[in-house]
Amino acid sequence: MTVYFIGAGPGAADLITLRGARTLASCGVCLYAGSLVPTELLAECGPDTRLVDTADLDLDRIVAEIARAHDDGQDVARLHSGDPSVFSAMAEQMRRLDALGIPYEVVPGVPAYAAAAAALKRELTVPTVGQTVILTRIAQQATPMPEGEDLATLGRSGALLVLHLAARYVDRVVAELVPHYGADCPAAVVAMASRPDEIVLRGTLEDIAAQTKEAGITKTAVILVGRTLAATQFRDSHLYDPARERHVC
Repeated sequence: MTVYFIGAGPGAADLITLRGARTLASCGVCLYAGSLVPTELLAECGPDTRLVDTADLDLDRIVAEIARAHDDGQDVARLHSGDPSVFSAMAEQMRRLDALGIPYEVVPGVPAYAAAAAALKRELTVPTVGQTVILTRIAQQATPMPEGEDLATLGRSGALLVLHLAARYVDRVVAELVPHYGADCPAAVVAMASRPDEIVLRGTLEDIAAQTKEAGITKTAVILVGRTLAATQFRDSHLYDPARERHVC
């Protein structure tokens, strides 16, 4: 019996990977967060799969469900929205499974920031403009951020920032980033990326907070801030430069 942590993707049912869909179909038990994972994805489960909505379960009860399936000899699909390597609380579940001797594997998924970039039709890394992307969040009513990972510190880099779990606090995000990026810095908010009710807002640090509040966006969104979001003047990539030395093996 194995637990499979599966990245469900950003929302659209067809953005789960082929491996994720096939693994989901093969498991006898599926644990998913109904508040985050679209129910359309559950159609990939087998007809006899036991479905467990974890939206109202704490960690102990989630692990108890997994242990129950393990005792019954059933594989478990543990669906996480986006990609489970980012803000999924997968690590604490793995720690519990290690203690219980329950094996697990990870099936990556399309992360929310990638779906947001697709909605914006932007490359997040642009030659001579920006080559670094920082995925982060802010500490509000959640686990405190480690020392040195506050927005004021990260903002000094000038890198493109992608903030998860921060739409409700967009005013604070703007206030902390304007001193480092300037009020005219391009910014965007993408909510429900890839879903039918997707909302895409484009602007600058000067107006993105007002747009976000006017649209009523408070969750299931990412905030992006950085010069690459509106870059038009940049050199072509070295990758396709005809003068580049090419090696044929």
